[in-house]
Amino acid sequence: MKIYPGNPYPLGATWDKKGVNFALYAENATGVELCLFDAEKGKKEIHRIKFTERSHEIWHIYIPDLKPGQLYGFRVSGPYEPQNGHRFNPNKLLIDPYAKAVAGVITWDDSLFGYELNHEEKDLSFSETDSAPFVPKSVVIDESFDWGNDQSPKVAYHHTIIYEAHVKGLTKQLDGVPDNIRGTYAGIAHPKTIGYLKSLGITALELMPVHYFVSDRHLIEKGLDNYWGYNSIGFFAPDSRYSSTGVRGEQVQEFKEMVKALHAAGIEVILDVVYNHTAEGNELGPTLSFKGIDNASYYRLMDDKRYYNDYTGTGNTLNANLPSVLRLIMDSLRYWVVQMHVDGFRFDLASTLARELHEVDRLGSFFDIIHQDPIISQVKLIAEPWDIGEGGYQVGNFPPGWGEWNGKYRDCVRDYWRGADSMLAEFALRFTGSPDLYAGDNRKPSASINFITAHDGFTLNDLVSYNEKHNDANGEDNKDGESHNRSWNCGAEGETDDASIRALRKKQIRNFLATMFLSQGIPMLVAGDEFGRTQHGNNNAYCQDNETSWLDWKNNDPELLAFTQQVIGLRKAHPVFCRRKWFQGMAVTGRGLEDIAWFLPEGSEMTDDHWQHSFAKSMGVYLNGKGIHTVHADGSAVIDDSFYMIFNAHHEPLDFKLPPAKYGKQWTIVLNTATEANNGQTFDPETNVTAEGRSLMVLKYGMVT
Repeated sequence: MKIYPGNPYPLGATWDKKGVNFALYAENATGVELCLFDAEKGKKEIHRIKFTERSHEIWHIYIPDLKPGQLYGFRVSGPYEPQNGHRFNPNKLLIDPYAKAVAGVITWDDSLFGYELNHEEKDLSFSETDSAPFVPKSVVIDESFDWGNDQSPKVAYHHTIIYEAHVKGLTKQLDGVPDNIRGTYAGIAHPKTIGYLKSLGITALELMPVHYFVSDRHLIEKGLDNYWGYNSIGFFAPDSRYSSTGVRGEQVQEFKEMVKALHAAGIEVILDVVYNHTAEGNELGPTLSFKGIDNASYYRLMDDKRYYNDYTGTGNTLNANLPSVLRLIMDSLRYWVVQMHVDGFRFDLASTLARELHEVDRLGSFFDIIHQDPIISQVKLIAEPWDIGEGGYQVGNFPPGWGEWNGKYRDCVRDYWRGADSMLAEFALRFTGSPDLYAGDNRKPSASINFITAHDGFTLNDLVSYNEKHNDANGEDNKDGESHNRSWNCGAEGETDDASIRALRKKQIRNFLATMFLSQGIPMLVAGDEFGRTQHGNNNAYCQDNETSWLDWKNNDPELLAFTQQVIGLRKAHPVFCRRKWFQGMAVTGRGLEDIAWFLPEGSEMTDDHWQHSFAKSMGVYLNGKGIHTVHADGSAVIDDSFYMIFNAHHEPLDFKLPPAKYGKQWTIVLNTATEANNGQTFDPETNVTAEGRSLMVLKYGMVT
């Protein structure tokens, strides 16, 4: 086999149609070997080649005549000194951090650990057992793909409607999708799936992690699995478990086909990415990649470098302050945008990436680099603005250009509709896009990603059906998952035959959906919430790769689905519900009316004192369609109908007196979470409208056409 020096860039394995260049960053290593494996099963190591070239801490080699589909891994030598942060062990085959594809899954075995598991010194001992038979292999791929005329839909932020879904769970039980592609990238690309998303009104599909991930040993041994996938080890590789066509690079092609099909339908693709930690755990975790390549150059280590700083609850934290890690993350993000055509990212536990030493600094180097990057800065960037470390809750503190999962919106709206004591003032702030969090830093209402539920927690159906979590199936004695859910079961725990409770639950779900989709900011709907999906009270189904987590398309609520489509359609048809700019609370020139006004049920405008009553649960909101203060691309003013919204979280019906004629001379009900019977009913100014207990009503100024 001929061997040439090769080049230090690009990192990873790069096929140039004549051969393959391999490059690996390992600053503290003393030696690197490339291991090639047989093409049939990938179990037999057929070549082991020493790297002889090293440039700028990068080891590199070029081998002519190698082709896509070649399976490989690395062995890295150096000091095994855990107390000094070094865990080199050439007996362990390592996954390439820059692998564009990974074939197979880990087979758990004691040899995957760099130390002897039963040794009294634990990780200070040294394992001499070869791990290669049990490690998935990195794959050389052909990156070429016919994108045709593919273009990102580039949906404006304020027009975005996000649908959070799991690749497998979305189509695993969807009739109309062929059995052989259900639960895969191809399943999402199928016309049945895309047609459904279009009919719902979705503009962006946010996929839970697709980066190649590991299912922890303790889960596998209990017959469970890491279904959610928040345990990445390959930041460039789409996980092969979601591929219907193959694992030797075919998964990359299939992912691209999915993106291309979604783009053709006008739907963006956002990836949930986990750059805060890896699947290698703490000092007692396995040696799969980074830990064996150069532990000290990838992880945040404590003063005693044997141990890891853990801001994620997973055992380790990637050190985004180090140039090598920053380069890895930026190269990964850029790859997914340029080569895979994705349209944005949601960063899991994003506060971790901002940490400078032990503090959270929103102007950390990670965000500086993203801000100046001409490619990554132009896609949608969404932060989960917290981690488990001290000071990690950073809602409202991310830089301009970032959207944030607004946990304060979730908590406030949940409290409001379950009747908890809370100030109307906060509800008003959340409804108007949370200006208290975002307006002071040149950010827009679209910085607020509004959600009631997410993958982590109760489904919307379970939020109104359970007071307590029911996670026994997870095998942790119901100790896992959040215990304070701000949920209300409406009078019975779990499933019930009581017709009145069932009716109340459906109404509460409609209240949540209508509030979220008609609030300023970007709404995020969790897959299945639109038709009543349940996890039977499990609020932490991360390990349930079964019917608990998969969408049950057959047992859906068609009436709830129709309501969701209606309220999404209302939002999309009226710019007054998705403003680009903040409400000013000022009179609109020529009309003498504010762009927004707040009313008591008796019809008078609210005063400062009214906002501070924790017992107050009801109010009216006037939205002025001529007070949007923005223009279209051609410079013409954005003008809409005006609306009057009635919120009644009180448990009894209330009469709401409509505002005077200057606000509107005739009002028509266009949405009522209590009933559809009076939709289309009209009212004159200053007349009473009865809002049922725990209901939301939307009236439009003028006759419905």
